[in-house]
Amino acid sequence: MEIKVNYLDNLRLEAKFDDFSVIADQPIRYKGDGSAPGPFDYFLASSAMCAAYFVKVYCLARDIPTNNIRVSQNNIVDPEDRYKQQIKIQVELPDSISDKDRQGILRSIDRCTVKKVVQAGPDFIVEAVESLEQDAQAMIMVDADENNQTFILGKDLPLEKTIANMTKILADLGMKIEVSSWRNIVPNVWSLHIRDAASPMCFTNGKGASKESALCSALGEFIERLSFNFFYNDQFFGQEIANADFVHYPNEKWFTLTADDSLPVGMLDDYCLSIFNPEDELQGSHLIDTNSGNVERGICCIPYSRHSDGETVYIPSNIIENLFLSNGMSAGNNIYEAQVQCLSEIFERAVKREIIEQEIVLPDVPQDVLAQYPHIVAGIEGLEKQGFPILVKDASLGGQFPVMCVTLMNPKTGGVFASFGAHPSMEVAIERSLTELLQGRSFEGLNDVPKPTFNSMAVTEPENFVEHFVDSTGVISWRFFSSKAEYEFVDWDFSGSNEQECATLFAILADLGKEAYVLNMEQFGASACRIIVPGYSEVYPVEDLIWDNTNKALLYREDVLNIHKLSDEQLVALVERLEESQLDNYIDIITLIGIEFDENTVWGQLTILELKILIYLALGELEQAIELVGEFLQYNDNTVQRNLFYQAVNAVLEVVLDDELELDDFINNFTRMFTEEVMQAVVGSVDGSVKFYGLTPTSMQLEGLDRHLRLIDSYKKLHQSRRSSY
Repeated sequence: MEIKVNYLDNLRLEAKFDDFSVIADQPIRYKGDGSAPGPFDYFLASSAMCAAYFVKVYCLARDIPTNNIRVSQNNIVDPEDRYKQQIKIQVELPDSISDKDRQGILRSIDRCTVKKVVQAGPDFIVEAVESLEQDAQAMIMVDADENNQTFILGKDLPLEKTIANMTKILADLGMKIEVSSWRNIVPNVWSLHIRDAASPMCFTNGKGASKESALCSALGEFIERLSFNFFYNDQFFGQEIANADFVHYPNEKWFTLTADDSLPVGMLDDYCLSIFNPEDELQGSHLIDTNSGNVERGICCIPYSRHSDGETVYIPSNIIENLFLSNGMSAGNNIYEAQVQCLSEIFERAVKREIIEQEIVLPDVPQDVLAQYPHIVAGIEGLEKQGFPILVKDASLGGQFPVMCVTLMNPKTGGVFASFGAHPSMEVAIERSLTELLQGRSFEGLNDVPKPTFNSMAVTEPENFVEHFVDSTGVISWRFFSSKAEYEFVDWDFSGSNEQECATLFAILADLGKEAYVLNMEQFGASACRIIVPGYSEVYPVEDLIWDNTNKALLYREDVLNIHKLSDEQLVALVERLEESQLDNYIDIITLIGIEFDENTVWGQLTILELKILIYLALGELEQAIELVGEFLQYNDNTVQRNLFYQAVNAVLEVVLDDELELDDFINNFTRMFTEEVMQAVVGSVDGSVKFYGLTPTSMQLEGLDRHLRLIDSYKKLHQSRRSSY
């Protein structure tokens, strides 16, 4: 994690990281002002709080109350060497806790991350650089030694060379990549989480049988998501980029909206139109680009190559971001390697969906076949030793598709996790299924997987597939576990050179009667590819283009950002649009308008419901406000502070709306209950002197929205690179 330090007045310092700011000072005796703890005090506090956190996690998992548990820490300094210290952590436990749990709580503290890092002895590297922003060397602790080259199936270059190449590409773009976590809880199964230090919203996860292969996976995913703007999906690019010579790519094409809002001629082809507009309901305004929101420019389209004949087809960016998410994107050492991964991923998701929705019973992989892959068997045995039964199944549907499945059962919770993987090589497909299963997960994390069901409606519900797409935690059917398989096991093999594998996978699509559209990218010095297969590789239903399009943000974005400047008439119009839209009250404003607010602010927790309340209060529509406040208090999951604010609002509204009650009779005890500061805000909100309490003013210029501005700065690096490369 990158922490940047700013000098404040006197000896005060500000450390900034993610969305947080921490102030440190020195005691007066050291010439400071004593206004905040010193840096070393924070270090000591971090280990105590880390220990307490792990105690809390242990207790929550076992329904042990922590009311009477206390954690204390003291540091004992060696009189002859003040840098040699003993840190003693003590836990006060009530008699009601069993001996078994007492030992469990003490063992949980041993897992404290701060403690483990200190005990391992971190290495400190101190150096001077010309610019912190330009010093974009990847902060990756993996020995990518080119003298010890490691080749794996599916990769045309050794892992070490691939890591070096991709790291350089990201550094040249000005991306400072940091690894925030590694996991390796069973043999031969690694995963990690990487992110851009300057814009932590840009992150990827990687997985593999070794730390090097997992790192390749994460770096490749990072490059693919940069190449196709996935990090910025649905997000507002700001007015500067919205009005630039291009928004996404220099070769994009804009189609002006027609007077009758019909689809402009020249974009899409007949095959795409038959899938995206089957009832002739799709209009041009449905396809306005969400990122720019530039209605005057029209519809932004990206040129894709139709695989069957190489013809260019212009596909609206809106369709791609609304329906396909990240499905069918990849980066590789060459374009064929990238395309094989794109197609493998498309088959993985499509076949997985078919199996789950149709409750297909798959055949087990025979033990003698699994035995050919001892490194995979070692990982499976590691999970089974921890008490998790594992099923390895052939998901090729009789040898049609290069897909496998590894399913984990958790007898402690009754939960099940079905993980799918695809690749022309069966070995790689099984390995990917297994590594996907544990990507970013601890053993405790496996307690959260859902229970299977005989309820077919729950399995086939569209949102269930989205859950499976996002993190494989959707529900599966109990029928999946029947011993009567619907297909025979096939010892399939689609492998060959990357070019041969690519041709084989495209041929499978052709046999299914599917057309593919391909976008190859080489702009950053890496081979990246995106393939979409209309009617096959969508994540969301096509109907969303009409009924749940992300560009609904354009109806609200400007007014919400300018909320403090709107007249009463404009506020009435805004709240009426929200009411008539039938949008879920619990959609957060971040999602609604495509702006990344700091989640630790009121903006960051704001939902449509709360926005409506604040608007009704600002308009003096108290009866509408109190009705929604009741709903907020009953169902909303907000911060303790915000919930108390609305408890106070509810109490004051109850009094004000009751002709027999006077607020002055209650204000003293309301203040004692909720504090004077809160009551001033509440009374001001009700009488109209305080509007939109907690929402800091901003506008379409995005002032004060540092988190979103960091995201835009990240995108500008790509934008500039694309301009230069073209």
